[in-house]
Amino acid sequence: MSKRTIVSMPGDGIGNAVLPEAIRVLDAAGFDAEYVHADIGWEFWCSEGNPLPQRTIDLLEKYKIGLFGAITSKPKSDADAELAPELRGKGLVYFSPIVGLRQHFNLDICARPCQTFTGNPLNFIRRGADGGVEEPVVDTVIFRQNTEGLYGGVEWSNPPDQVYDALMTHPKFRQNFGSTPKAELAISTRIFTRKATERILRAAFEYAKKFGYKSVTVCEKPNVIRETSGMMLAMGKEVAKEYPGISLWDTNIDAQMMWLTKNPEDYGVVVAGNMFGDIISDGFAGLVGGLGFACSANVGEDVAVFEPTHGSAPKYADYETSIVNPIAMILSACMMLDHIGETEIAARIRKAVAEVVAEGKVRTYDMMKMRGKPDVVAQGAASTAQMADAIIAKLK
Repeated sequence: MSKRTIVSMPGDGIGNAVLPEAIRVLDAAGFDAEYVHADIGWEFWCSEGNPLPQRTIDLLEKYKIGLFGAITSKPKSDADAELAPELRGKGLVYFSPIVGLRQHFNLDICARPCQTFTGNPLNFIRRGADGGVEEPVVDTVIFRQNTEGLYGGVEWSNPPDQVYDALMTHPKFRQNFGSTPKAELAISTRIFTRKATERILRAAFEYAKKFGYKSVTVCEKPNVIRETSGMMLAMGKEVAKEYPGISLWDTNIDAQMMWLTKNPEDYGVVVAGNMFGDIISDGFAGLVGGLGFACSANVGEDVAVFEPTHGSAPKYADYETSIVNPIAMILSACMMLDHIGETEIAARIRKAVAEVVAEGKVRTYDMMKMRGKPDVVAQGAASTAQMADAIIAKLK
């Protein structure tokens, strides 16, 4: 296989700490690749008025595969205030660059595995019926529709007349909001399409079939959000007919969050729209160690970008020694390896991570249940680099 070129996008904050460590692990595991740096994130919003420069899009167009660290997002007023003075007042609007990547390249399938590592002190435990402590094994993969729904970006404050007039044709809008002055309205849309909904459902069922999961759960709210959630559930029932060995379950997002700690081991593959998929994936991640273990893939037909689901955590970015857990970034790199067919290397890295976690000698501050202060390394917590070192040692 020819040498790969991977677009490296550290982004903001701790993305600049975890992505280089993941690349060190990839190198140690024998993955032969070149990495080209790409600009993305808050710095480029402030200096250029664009957190996703065209030059970065061009690199992904060319090389197709990206590793992404983290980005900072702030409310509209804060974003405007931090623009370079010469860019203010020009109508520039901040938009999340990772959401921009998803929409530009139609990275509509987001997969987020949430799987227990034996020996992780952050694993979920519960009280059993006999009063004893149980530690269920969680092995759930959330498939989140990535480009539509509430994150589609179709929204207005003080909507233009044609939008307002169209909304007024709906009896519910007239009844509930018709007397509200237009200038006092902020409106976000939740748009689902049949094509994208079928694609995420089919991806979920195919994954369940490939890896032996017995169920696919549609996690939405069709009893209230009847059109969009209703479409996903109805299409789920149709797609399920093609997979007779896999049960179709459906849960409401609110009830699912309540049940999350009751029987998480019962759920295999879960599929949801953008917002609910974001919520449920973070909920399951909390059962297997939190965002320090939460990896994800954003996959389109031609381009794929792999990222941890944690944010940029700017308060940690300026520590002299980085303390953040790089495992989520490393596991995201493993998902990249799987995607491009380097499954053997991915399996070796995951095995090394599992061995380090099980051994328990090297733990980052989150695994030691410490507050994220600059002195945690002096108190025995592993730094970001030390955790990567331990994983590399297991690879050897």
